[in-house]
Amino acid sequence: MSEERRKVGTVAYREASPAYFAKRALKRHAAFWSLWSLGVAAVISGDFYGWNLGLGVGGFGGLLIATVVIAIMYYGLVFSIAEMSPALPHTGGAYSFARSAFGPWGGFITGLAENMEYVITPAVVVGAMGFLMQAIVQALFNVQGDPWWNTPYVWFIVSYIVFVGINIRGIVATMRFTVAINAIALGILAIFFLSVIFSGKLNLSLLTNIPPTSGNSWFLPFGLAGIFPAIPFAIWFYLAIEELPLAAEESHDPKRDIPRAAIWGLTTLVITGALIFLLNPAIGGGSKDLGNSATPLFDGFKAVFGSGTGAALLALIGLVGLIASFFTIIYAYGRNTYSLSRAGYFPHFLSVTHPTLKTPHIALIAGGVVGLVLACLLTYLGTQKNLVAGQVVGALLYMAVFGAVVSYAMQCASFIFLRRRLPNIERPYRSPVGVWGAGIAGVIAIISLISLYLNETYRPGVVGTLVYFLIGIAYFAIVGRHRLVLSPEEEFALTQGHHGDPEREGYGKTKVTDIPADGGAVPAKPAGAPTGGSV
Repeated sequence: MSEERRKVGTVAYREASPAYFAKRALKRHAAFWSLWSLGVAAVISGDFYGWNLGLGVGGFGGLLIATVVIAIMYYGLVFSIAEMSPALPHTGGAYSFARSAFGPWGGFITGLAENMEYVITPAVVVGAMGFLMQAIVQALFNVQGDPWWNTPYVWFIVSYIVFVGINIRGIVATMRFTVAINAIALGILAIFFLSVIFSGKLNLSLLTNIPPTSGNSWFLPFGLAGIFPAIPFAIWFYLAIEELPLAAEESHDPKRDIPRAAIWGLTTLVITGALIFLLNPAIGGGSKDLGNSATPLFDGFKAVFGSGTGAALLALIGLVGLIASFFTIIYAYGRNTYSLSRAGYFPHFLSVTHPTLKTPHIALIAGGVVGLVLACLLTYLGTQKNLVAGQVVGALLYMAVFGAVVSYAMQCASFIFLRRRLPNIERPYRSPVGVWGAGIAGVIAIISLISLYLNETYRPGVVGTLVYFLIGIAYFAIVGRHRLVLSPEEEFALTQGHHGDPEREGYGKTKVTDIPADGGAVPAKPAGAPTGGSV
């Protein structure tokens, strides 16, 4: 790293040599089916657990209304991302969009929020995996009590070691595993849907079997007020589909494949989410019992097949859905951390990639350690307060949703500003819902953020996440803003889209000395001009 520096507003850029980017090289591999699988697999666990806790706070009707509104938000968001991602084809994703729209501070706030989402979400998923594995082992092997080797904590550790390890093995192994496990997870859901429909046990009256509070109906047992605390659980049906832009620098044709994969991925999830929402509470104990369960799909299988070994084996197979999301969101936090580190917002060492595998192994391990500690801490605190497993998972879920909705609001705002600020950049795909669609999605995201504070049970976790968020901003104010690097995301923003496309021109096209002293846009270089970067 050269000591050549240039101050731009409240931040400062340092020159990066070609060796800097060589140590942070990625490998291109993903195509449409890999990207579609990545998007669906990242979210598919939302059909396996988590969503059902919305029944306990909003009833069937409250969660239904919340889910419809959230589906509208996600279509507005995904159409906006589908336009921005091929126009700004960087691993930074949401950070890249906000950086070009709002400058370094907006980019960092958005990137940090998305980082929190992707680091916390695997902790949510592994929480459900740990409790489910404990229950499966107890059922299959008649294990009594809680021996140390069959506690959720042990399963948390094993899960992180195995699936972070596969992610480190390389993009080829990651995408092949993603395609396979996504197909199996969808197959498990299909088996569940068909088994419920043809079991003879389907009872739609169970959907509304939660006794209403005074003055309310069976459809809305907690009244209209129940809709708002149900919103975070409705988000769980779709959370993380927006991670696809993070694969831009590892895709063969990101400008063509990422928009298609994102839109078709969301549509796939809307269909599977609607089916699980309708069928899972329509058997067994209905919405009343499902509203506090940490393993709703397992409970559904037991309601169809009984509580014996067969149901436990089916639940073990159903664990695939949780693994799919756990594995693919590990990929997401690795790339998000990598991009923020490569640009200097996070410590630079986090973006170094493996010399032969070309994966951000340090970022993957660091995020795994944070997620593991968080899952263990929340589980421990939950046992101290005698919370049931579902409530522990719910607390983690609320924390993940906090980071998600902040990044959603910022991405929607970025779309609107980029339409106005950079109207002439190449846009291979244009959102059919345009500025209005992004605006509506952004408003719903802000309402969702407010709704997080309406549930007193999970409010402490959300407040803790806010404190962490503010600490991250303080780090950037004190340290990070003085150590920025002209990564592709920064190049694109400073040159207003003339440079910063790594697929077309590689890395380091712009030098720090090219940045005007007044912080204005870097003038475009003619084709064939020397590439920047100090030796």
